[in-house]
Amino acid sequence: MTDENEPGEGNSPAAWVAVIIMLVAIAGGTLAYWFDVPWLVWTFAGLVVVGAIVGAVMRKMGYGVNGSRYVPKVHS
Repeated sequence: MTDENEPGEGNSPAAWVAVIIMLVAIAGGTLAYWFDVPWLVWTFAGLVVVGAIVGAVMRKMGYGVNGSRYVPKVHS
């Protein structure tokens, strides 16, 4: 059963870019924490926030689910 009004579960360019930025930031922050470099930990924490902002801006630009520039892929 497939609902035609399904929002797409966040599978959009905006979501992908935001998640990739945040994953890199969390991985880098973890390494910085492990190597005991506090200023770099906080820099990566800020990058997590930047990732969320980039995702929101891209959604407003139309790259989110149901956005004007988003073209969903058809799966068979």
